[in-house]
Amino acid sequence: MFEWVLRRAAERLIARGNLAEKAGRLDEACELYRQAVGSAPAYAKAHLNLGIALEAAGDLDGALACHEKALALDPADPYANYNLGRLSYLRSSLPRAEQLLGQALRSRADFPEARFMLACVLQSQGKAAAAAAEFQALLRQRPEDFGALYHYAGVLRSLGRPHEAQAALRRALVVDPRNAEARAALFHALDAAGDLAAAAAELEALLRERPDWADAHYNHGCVLKKLMQPEQAEQAFRRAIAHDAAHAGAYRMLGGVLLGQCRTDEALALYRAARERCPEDFDLESAQLFALNSSEQIDEDALFARHAAFGSRIERAVPARFEPLRNVRDPARRLRVGYVSADFCYHVVTLFTLPVLERHDRSAFEVFCYSGAERGDGYTRQLASRADVWRDTAALSPTGLADAIHGDGIDILVDLAGHTGVPQLGVFAHRPAPVQATWIGYLNTTGMTRIGYRISDRHADPPGASDRRHTEKLIRLPHSQWCYRPFMSPAAAPIPPCVRAGQVTFGSFNQALKLSRSSRALWARILAQVPRSRLVVLGVAPGRAQEELRRDLTAGGVSAERITLLPYVSLQDYFGWLDAVDIALDTTPYSGGTTTCDALWMGVPVITAPGARPGSRSAASILASAGLSEWIAPGAEEYVGRAVRFAGEPERLAELRASLRARLRSSPLMDEQGFTRDLERAYREMWRRWCKDA
Repeated sequence: MFEWVLRRAAERLIARGNLAEKAGRLDEACELYRQAVGSAPAYAKAHLNLGIALEAAGDLDGALACHEKALALDPADPYANYNLGRLSYLRSSLPRAEQLLGQALRSRADFPEARFMLACVLQSQGKAAAAAAEFQALLRQRPEDFGALYHYAGVLRSLGRPHEAQAALRRALVVDPRNAEARAALFHALDAAGDLAAAAAELEALLRERPDWADAHYNHGCVLKKLMQPEQAEQAFRRAIAHDAAHAGAYRMLGGVLLGQCRTDEALALYRAARERCPEDFDLESAQLFALNSSEQIDEDALFARHAAFGSRIERAVPARFEPLRNVRDPARRLRVGYVSADFCYHVVTLFTLPVLERHDRSAFEVFCYSGAERGDGYTRQLASRADVWRDTAALSPTGLADAIHGDGIDILVDLAGHTGVPQLGVFAHRPAPVQATWIGYLNTTGMTRIGYRISDRHADPPGASDRRHTEKLIRLPHSQWCYRPFMSPAAAPIPPCVRAGQVTFGSFNQALKLSRSSRALWARILAQVPRSRLVVLGVAPGRAQEELRRDLTAGGVSAERITLLPYVSLQDYFGWLDAVDIALDTTPYSGGTTTCDALWMGVPVITAPGARPGSRSAASILASAGLSEWIAPGAEEYVGRAVRFAGEPERLAELRASLRARLRSSPLMDEQGFTRDLERAYREMWRRWCKDA
């Protein structure tokens, strides 16, 4: 009876507190709720109301204490569980938030607010399928809930279901047609589905209404870049910066656009600006390091120092939290090897990894792949079918992915990106596996000591200086670091173009970011010394990039009619243009890798002049493995001299045209079985060292 009287008194105070709270008098409401708690300290409702008011007043610690007390008094109370779960979510205590919100729903199944929060918590933990199920249940209760539709679309995108995400967002826009965030999300869903034209149109419509929205200009630039419209993308990113001078992403993407036009110094300045605005973003620093590989303004020692500084910074910021690692130290046991990449799709990484995944000795290795590719394709499916365990990880943070890798008990973890594309080095900084290595994606050191090995060969990284400029131990495979399988195998013309046309055609097929001033000067000299010769350069966007390249190539008097500049083309047309060339000219200081293999595959020899940095020696490594060492020039003068000499030897070019494909097939470059055994022996040696270091 006495408790009932106390609760009645508390209820009257709570009712007065509710009125004060509705009127916006939070201090008065909090005082009334405190009196209610004082009147009936065992009454959970009084603590709940005080907690809600304290949160509204900005006192989250006080609110948390109140909800903890309410839950202790009534562990099944759905509101106590909901409020404490919601605050736990705000405090990033996600596992506890999931447990509390689940209890709230067990106590009251028709609690849409709790279900919405639970779905958000699951989404934040990377449990996308479970989050989707909760959003679906909520939308059955509230089919026009804008927030549920909006967040459900985000989950669907992370599950690789962009078309369903579009449908959810269109339903959300029926509820709130002018909601800019939903329209921006619709752009992302269209982009994820590969409908770039529709994505651009959606943003253009949005920008007509919100011309000052920096993020929309930024996203517009991103889609224009994908549409191969670099000059329009450049303007979009500049508009984003004009509206938000602190937009680090816009500086980074603008830098990428300019780098793709070989405006390297401008790109580096923009990457510096991005890092100044977001110094804790290590991916920005990776973009800068990648660009430095093509810079002629930095020497090899300084380039290494920049990489090592990155490694020191990221390893100070990210704890190696899984140490000591408990993997069984048996040097002979079957090992779990994990490959990590955001490029498990139509990408050059696929050329070199697919044969290895197929050829791994399953009695000695269990193969895991962690794919961060946002949008899969036919190549993704091929790769997935070759893995023993495939995990789609695009929705995971570096911490979440490191947890997953450690949970899988990976013994040897292999990075396939380095500082390119979407780097995964933040995952490796956690050191989720005892042996960590990097291979093929980035031809330089990562700068990290927690990546113990970099896989290369003696041609790409000769013993000596290369070792001193790596934080990793260099593992040199006995023949080559490359295992080439072409994307296509079109028939090559049996006779080189020079025999048919009576004039030599040189070609360059490397990325435009590699078209350095040094390369242009060398090519201009070659054209001047080989009368009537022509040059085809593929992958240069129309506009300023082509104009500047043509100006540099003709500055010495070479006629512009002898030069053909082309944008990026389809894969089939790319191989067709390779077939139209007699001799391919490599770039410096950033050499060609995949393009060198493709040229040889089409019977086109490649001239290269390797330098000191690893990225300058890709073509040399490939040519040496193919038995074409005479096409490796020791310096710039010899590069020009050999190009001129070989151009005057049509019989040699005809012999190579007829024989190169067969020579490539019989070389270590295409010995998939032999390469994979060499790689596995390297993995086993790394593992033995770890076992021995116990």
